[in-house]
Amino acid sequence: MAYQLWYWTGIPGRGEFVRVVLEAGGVAYVDCAREKGDEALVKDMAKRRPEPFAPPYLVTGDLVIAQTANILDWLGRKHGLAPKNEAGRRACAQYQLTIADMVAETHDTHHPVASGLYYQDQKKEATRRAEDFRTNRMPKFLSYFARALGKNDWLVGDRWTYADTSLFVLVDGLRFAFPKRMKAVEADLPALHDHLKRVAALPEFSDYLVSDRRLPFGKGIFRYYPELDAD
Repeated sequence: MAYQLWYWTGIPGRGEFVRVVLEAGGVAYVDCAREKGDEALVKDMAKRRPEPFAPPYLVTGDLVIAQTANILDWLGRKHGLAPKNEAGRRACAQYQLTIADMVAETHDTHHPVASGLYYQDQKKEATRRAEDFRTNRMPKFLSYFARALGKNDWLVGDRWTYADTSLFVLVDGLRFAFPKRMKAVEADLPALHDHLKRVAALPEFSDYLVSDRRLPFGKGIFRYYPELDAD
């Protein structure tokens, strides 16, 4: 049976990290909120046990799995989207959690004070936060992933894993949100550019990238504000 994936409609968000590995792995799923709406998501989430704190969450039979990294770890084991050995699985989880750290910092460049406030209500703070993110945090995180890749095609082992599809979403999202800065940073990190091309060329995933199932960036985590970008 197809998995039920629940995530907000209209934004790629953290649900995209789950969606891309399902697509790349050819794993059947139903994007439930897109079919039933956000109100249905809220109602469904409230009845689940254990109740997820927030989407995304995955449902299969009586099993409910929430938190992006937790979902991906489970899918990796279940569908061979992570290495079979424990050391490889822990490496995938490590990279995924580091990606989650950078995702949180990316979000906080445009909402540094509070998620409940509009960007316009915290522009001054966002400008200061984004400057530090561009100057210090982006090179630190991305250099780490470039070193992890080294001269290898994939982050862990000799085939792609969910860590690779997640890194694709992260780098692609940063290119959208900070195009000037990413052009400068990536010039010194060719391994990231090559990795993105390899992931995009995966047969199942390349079909997804040109389909209407893929939502564009612009809302949620990765947003483009020209005043927050610089090279």
